[in-house]
Amino acid sequence: VTQPISDHKVAVSLLLEALVKHGIVLSLDEIVGVGHRVVHGGELYSTSIEIDEKVESDVESLSDLAPLHNPANLIGYRAFKKELPLARHVAVFDTAFHQTMPKDIYMYPLPMEFYKQYKIRRYGFHGTSHFYVSQRVAELMGKAVETLNIITCHLGNGASICAVQNGKSVNTSMGFTPLAGIMMGTRSGDVDPAILTFVMDKTGKSAKEVIDIFNKKSGMLGVSEMSSDAREIEKAFEEGDPSAILTRNLYANRIAQTIGSYFVQMGGVDAIVFTGGVGENDYGVRYDVISRVAKALHIEFDIDLNRKVRGKEVLLSKENSQVQVWLVPTNEELVIARDTVACLGI
Repeated sequence: VTQPISDHKVAVSLLLEALVKHGIVLSLDEIVGVGHRVVHGGELYSTSIEIDEKVESDVESLSDLAPLHNPANLIGYRAFKKELPLARHVAVFDTAFHQTMPKDIYMYPLPMEFYKQYKIRRYGFHGTSHFYVSQRVAELMGKAVETLNIITCHLGNGASICAVQNGKSVNTSMGFTPLAGIMMGTRSGDVDPAILTFVMDKTGKSAKEVIDIFNKKSGMLGVSEMSSDAREIEKAFEEGDPSAILTRNLYANRIAQTIGSYFVQMGGVDAIVFTGGVGENDYGVRYDVISRVAKALHIEFDIDLNRKVRGKEVLLSKENSQVQVWLVPTNEELVIARDTVACLGI
């Protein structure tokens, strides 16, 4: 479609027209279920659920926790509901997988009233991706996921890491918002919170303006002063650019430190998995990360194989490695489709 699309309703209408036009369905009446990715389910939802008036209202009430995402998710849902009035709809929450984290992991060392009144805690995101790749790597290893300790690294412009023990999320790097955790394309990840007021005092900027800098002008973009695109950083890194080298080292250090802490928390790890746009396609980042943890975790990494592969399922560690390292492309859409079928019993 090359015509201008003014809003979500027009986009949904054009998409559904295309499904019929290209023969994917003969009629829109064939569509009995629609799965919707919803970013924030708060503490209310630990699994996917069919959307009714209460669920719709709950998602709206959580918009203050995800002001950029939940309102947009609802616009999409309402557009599909209008176009497909006979279909049933399912919400698949990005936060749901992480609802199994223990309280001493998800709580912040802040006054308890912040949690009681405002539900300030670690929620984590990319849950659908972390769930998929942890399940999939267990299948590839020929073992039950309930018997494994897995660290999943979803590395894209947004990035997070998850500790998966016995098939359940027990820790993740993102927190109350997707700004927390490791360094990302334009996001800072974890920094000293006092930097916020320091920059406000020095520049006269508001809190919102400084947070906007942390979200949109930091990370790879901020440190390199050239790009948030890992491919451009890689090119400059190979040319010996000092800013690119610093950027790559900072990025790899943050990921390696998180992997190390999850290794300790779980008492060992059976597999480390790379996924997401950067994790699947940037062999340099994978090498940088594994080279930092290989000695401590007794990993034997196949450097030559790592350089050759991108975007496909492959074991990157050698046979004698005590920890397996995998590349597993994520498939969030498949999880959403499966959850929709399961929720609706179709």
